[in-house]
Amino acid sequence: MGYVQEQYELYLENKDSVDPSLKEMFDEYGAPTEITEGQQAEVASGKSLSSEISAKHLTSAIKLVEAIRRYGHLKAEIYPVGSGIHTDSSLVDPKHYNLSKDVLEAIPADWVWDQNIQGITTAQDVVEHLTNQYAGTISFEYDHVNNDLERLWFQENIESGKYRFPFSDEEKKQLLGKIVDVEGFENFLAKTFVAQKRFSIEGLEMMVPILDRIVQNSFYDETEEILMGMAHRGRLSVLTSILGKPYDKLFSEFHPSADKELVPSSPGSRAITYGWTGDVKYHFGAKRDVGEEKPSPTKITLAHNPSHLEFVNPVVEGFTRAAQDFRFEKGKPEQNVDKAFSILIHGDAAFIGEGVVAETFNLSSLAGYSTGGTLHIIANNLVGFTTGQRQGRSTRYASDLAKGFEVPIIHVNADDPEACISAAMLAYDYRKKFRKDVLIDLVGYRRYGHNEMDEPRATQPKLYKSIDKHPTCASVYANRLQEQNIVTKQTFEEMQEAVFNKLQGIYDDMTESVNENPEAMPVPQALRQGLSDIETAVPKDLLLSLNKGLLKRPDGFQSFKKLEKILSKRHNTFEKEAKADWAVGEALAYASILQDGIPIRMTGQDSERGTFAHRHLMLHDVDSSDTYCPMHGLDEAKATFDIHNSPLSEAAVLGFEYGYSVKAPKTLVIWEAQFGDFANAGQVIFDQFIAAGRAKWDERSNMVMLLPHGYEGQGPEHSSARAERFLTMAAENNWIVANVTTSAQFFHLLRRQAALVDSEAARPLVVLTPKSLLRSPRVVSKIEEFTNGKFEPMIPQPGLELTSKKAKRLLIGTGKVMVDIEEKMSSNQDQYQDIHVIRLEQIYPFPEKKIQEVIDGCPNLQEIVWVQEEPRNMGAFNFVKELLFRMVEDTELALHYVGRCERSSPSVGDPHIHKTEQRRIIKRALELSEGGETNERS
Repeated sequence: MGYVQEQYELYLENKDSVDPSLKEMFDEYGAPTEITEGQQAEVASGKSLSSEISAKHLTSAIKLVEAIRRYGHLKAEIYPVGSGIHTDSSLVDPKHYNLSKDVLEAIPADWVWDQNIQGITTAQDVVEHLTNQYAGTISFEYDHVNNDLERLWFQENIESGKYRFPFSDEEKKQLLGKIVDVEGFENFLAKTFVAQKRFSIEGLEMMVPILDRIVQNSFYDETEEILMGMAHRGRLSVLTSILGKPYDKLFSEFHPSADKELVPSSPGSRAITYGWTGDVKYHFGAKRDVGEEKPSPTKITLAHNPSHLEFVNPVVEGFTRAAQDFRFEKGKPEQNVDKAFSILIHGDAAFIGEGVVAETFNLSSLAGYSTGGTLHIIANNLVGFTTGQRQGRSTRYASDLAKGFEVPIIHVNADDPEACISAAMLAYDYRKKFRKDVLIDLVGYRRYGHNEMDEPRATQPKLYKSIDKHPTCASVYANRLQEQNIVTKQTFEEMQEAVFNKLQGIYDDMTESVNENPEAMPVPQALRQGLSDIETAVPKDLLLSLNKGLLKRPDGFQSFKKLEKILSKRHNTFEKEAKADWAVGEALAYASILQDGIPIRMTGQDSERGTFAHRHLMLHDVDSSDTYCPMHGLDEAKATFDIHNSPLSEAAVLGFEYGYSVKAPKTLVIWEAQFGDFANAGQVIFDQFIAAGRAKWDERSNMVMLLPHGYEGQGPEHSSARAERFLTMAAENNWIVANVTTSAQFFHLLRRQAALVDSEAARPLVVLTPKSLLRSPRVVSKIEEFTNGKFEPMIPQPGLELTSKKAKRLLIGTGKVMVDIEEKMSSNQDQYQDIHVIRLEQIYPFPEKKIQEVIDGCPNLQEIVWVQEEPRNMGAFNFVKELLFRMVEDTELALHYVGRCERSSPSVGDPHIHKTEQRRIIKRALELSEGGETNERS
């Protein structure tokens, strides 16, 4: 009674805030006090409650109906084999509410439920119907979604049964055929390539028909692209069945013996190539154009994915956003979420276990990263590697993580093909209507171990007793169709035999080729060539016009006066004194790139303002909080400029930007770390995607990573961008690693990178950017340095010539420490006549020839000293020492190191100790006495 009274109070405030069945009752009968124990009440149907049925019974029945909606999944038959987790389903048991069948049959259906379905007349009918809908082989969780319209949409579709796909007999036969194809393919691989890893889909065969149904739906919408990401499980079946990868091409990748290779029979199969070093077969992706004869043909892309499982998620989201954005007019990009959508297939253990999943979900509703909803599928095989659910997660379901992001969840038994297709249809329609993520928890099992060489019975003996006895999905469905007289046992066997014969024929047509010494392919010629021919200078009149345009504001826009004063001073200095600090040089680089017609996308934590408050490319109106980007008002701009503050994430955001850069090769994509050290949290993206993606998969990226770096006494987490890590991975001209020290150098470096977009020479750029130097007068450049010249990978110390005949010591270093040395030397230049200094502005590719020219032009040199502020085992020293040693190996020159000693932490935490160390480094670098801390030659 208390529940009914509470609902009546809500009804008085807002009639539509209560369940429609309660609203109808309150409309008809008024306050609940009128419904007393034993009192009879007439209903619209003319029925009346018996004296044995009380208002308490009615309230309990209403609670039961709501409980079935919320907790029906606890009773659902979603596990083909044992779940391994005990589930208490008492919340959906009428006994829990003291309700008997007789009582429920005495209550009219429309008192507890607002649907009108023929044959459902009592509350007992309602309970049976809803139990079938919510607790069968398909079940739902959507109560955590706070939007009323979305919940009511689910409720209407589920309870009316509209979401159930109406299969004809022919469509059921076709569905069986798809399952038989998948099962037959996996069986053929098992027999032909015995004990080779393939991470088979068996136990989750319905993943392929689900994907096929989603693709089929897209043909009747505006979808131009579907972007997919998945881990290993089932990947080979998805590649062949959905992406159309030729079977012979895939067979050839199994390489049955060490000295022979299988050669595909069809030229089209042989034409498919990847990177020059390649990857294992279950990491590769593919692309395919489908539906040419349909109203809206679609292109499908399955992303390449390393063994780091869920880290492909943000990459695919970046693909999708790039496919949705139009970037070739000035201003900000125009996004059309109907053009493309993404499908992410997760492992059950990885979905809940990998933090990048939550990071990627957090992107889904953010303006800079949203893609209008992603279709998620958990390929739930109940086991992660050999770890069971009780060891692998603290939640009931693997999918529970999604609840925190209000993502509706559909659980479905992978052995019920028709339920699986219905789940796919419902998920597709939800994404299309609400532009939000939705998740299908496809619950199956794993027929074999983690891979086909594992023995799962050693670690999951009970589970695999059940699996060993359990028929395959094809057999289960074929038996159902036989009972319905749709197919015969003979038809089913003929279908299986036809699949095997087809695959055997393809395999038999392949040839073997002896290859005693297989080698990786060479690096593409475009990457082996240098970048010195790229002109990046900009005419003076254009620079002045762009500079003036950056001070334009919309009518009535009032930004922070103190900030406007700073910005005006900077830009006026460039116009009147012909000098640009770092911020102006950077802004002019972006503006001139836009003038060249190249779009720019930039994100990072606080990147709109800049972590160190130097950039300010998104202004805020002090009265209205409206925003304005100065790059959008440039008359000369021919492409979009898109800048966003990112969420507090590195891995997901970095992966997203990498994906965007791959999918939008004509766009300059920039990611900025708040501090360079924070790039640590995105290390998987650096290692597995950015550094090696092209060598493994021929996946080309031209993105820029800005990593603030410099030792200024701010402690271990705010000093080093860990240049040593990027240099360790530097090979085959896979990327550029730079540490520039003037605004003009940064200007030319960015423009050179922009010039590489959409070219065979494209590659990522890692820049160690300044912090305190952002406002140092020593990084300021004259206008002539922008209007002439280009980026120089090595430059002499300002004020010095390229070579010196007097020099006995040559200092070589990179970044802020060289500015510190410049400052020290400037106090008494005559004192340092015997010292020559050059700055390495590009560490990789290493400018060996230019440094050799300097050495050759200093005839009195006695020693070369590498100077760095990082510890000896960090920074660039371990990378450059061998290169420098080779240069002096056949000479009398000594090679020394000056810097901090070897350490486990990048820096000290005490700023006073830091200053002492920094002074010592500068002093030792400039001393002409023998030494330094290490003589590398000896």
